[in-house]
Amino acid sequence: MTMSDPLGDMLTRLRNGMHAGKEKIRVPASNHKASVLDVMVRSGYIRGYNIVDLGDNKKEIEIEPKYDSGEPVIREIKRVSKPGRRVYFGVNEVPRYYNGLGITVISTPKGVLADHEAREQNVGGEILCQVY
Repeated sequence: MTMSDPLGDMLTRLRNGMHAGKEKIRVPASNHKASVLDVMVRSGYIRGYNIVDLGDNKKEIEIEPKYDSGEPVIREIKRVSKPGRRVYFGVNEVPRYYNGLGITVISTPKGVLADHEAREQNVGGEILCQVY
């Protein structure tokens, strides 16, 4: 069965796994998911991730969430642009999430970037998700 929103599925698995206190969370692999996770690693919301080869041309991403005193670093993670309703913003319109304490992950022509990186590179794009 095909999934209609693989990125939304990854964010939900991450949210549920962190709420349950998991040390590692596994999701089906894709380059798009890996680029979103790269932004989250650069911003300090997760410790890292590894791509695990399962054989038969299948791969999974093993995400290592980050905790502070037993509490997840990610308090809120929300999908913005969905398959049924895409949300685009220009560089001057990108909202600041929690007054700049959180990040907005944006898919731009220069790759997947955090909102502050997109402003520095003067590009807008599709708002994928917001993390706080």
